[in-house]
Amino acid sequence: MTGRGTTAAPHVPVLLDEVIGAMAIQPGETAVDGTFGAGGYTRAMLQVGAGRVIAFDRDPEAIEAGRSLVPDPNLMLVEDRFSQMDRVLTERGIGLVDAITLDIGVSSMQLDRADRGFSFSADGPLDMRMEKAGPTAADFLNEADEAEIARVLREYGEEPRARAIARAIVNNRPIERTGELAAIVRRATGYRQGQKSDPATRTFQAIRIHLNAELDELEGGLAAAERSLKPGGRLAIVTFHSLEDRIVKRFFRERSGATPAGSRHRPVAVQGPAPTFERVAKPVSPSEAEIARNPRSRSARLRSAVRTSTPAWQAKSGDRK
Repeated sequence: MTGRGTTAAPHVPVLLDEVIGAMAIQPGETAVDGTFGAGGYTRAMLQVGAGRVIAFDRDPEAIEAGRSLVPDPNLMLVEDRFSQMDRVLTERGIGLVDAITLDIGVSSMQLDRADRGFSFSADGPLDMRMEKAGPTAADFLNEADEAEIARVLREYGEEPRARAIARAIVNNRPIERTGELAAIVRRATGYRQGQKSDPATRTFQAIRIHLNAELDELEGGLAAAERSLKPGGRLAIVTFHSLEDRIVKRFFRERSGATPAGSRHRPVAVQGPAPTFERVAKPVSPSEAEIARNPRSRSARLRSAVRTSTPAWQAKSGDRK
């Protein structure tokens, strides 16, 4: 996710120096930018000497814009989900790579376009589709029952008033515009102008995550990155809220063998496969100076680790794909 204001200011990649430092790209190495967006991380990878960057984005507008944003012969743009990177790398004869980064969430390019429907800062159609295909947010809100809407708000927005908001949504259908939805949420939660946080933020987050299956995509992307890295390869992940960060933290803990110790109440878990990651770094947050320059970076967190030579773990039955 990148950040900018509503004017035509340049997109600012979050934790850019820290991400590039964690990727530790050496001249001539091959790297993957799993979330191309406006191309900020990709540009930096090329500037530090990457011999080739394969950049993925599921948003066709990002890929189209990228053709002119980064006209570099060492860049390969791929319109696909990052969870498919291992398949794409194999099909294109690239094989294992030296470094991968994923910047999870919605980009400023999407947030700042009212017609994409990701934000309520300006009124627009309730769309929220990253791939611009399939059901829209309006379709979901106008067709799902109250219990399903409440579940989505509670699970993906961590919204304590999910049931009240869901009831208000159902009672005010049809809903077609971002401004309509934001107003419904505010009325349902008793929001008053000037309060510190707008409750509509959690509702918009929840619907977007649900509509784009973002948490499933993250889990699939982590496993794909594990399969795609060479021994010694570096993986750097930037997240923006606790749901994503917990998934990344758990992945690195499990894959590095740092499973919790047992107790008399909870026996030690059976030893799993050998670790596929090592040198798991402490999480990194933006500096106060970066937050001042780019307020959208406030909740960002970077986690990174280094790939071992152990074969990737096999997916267990029932795991998210």
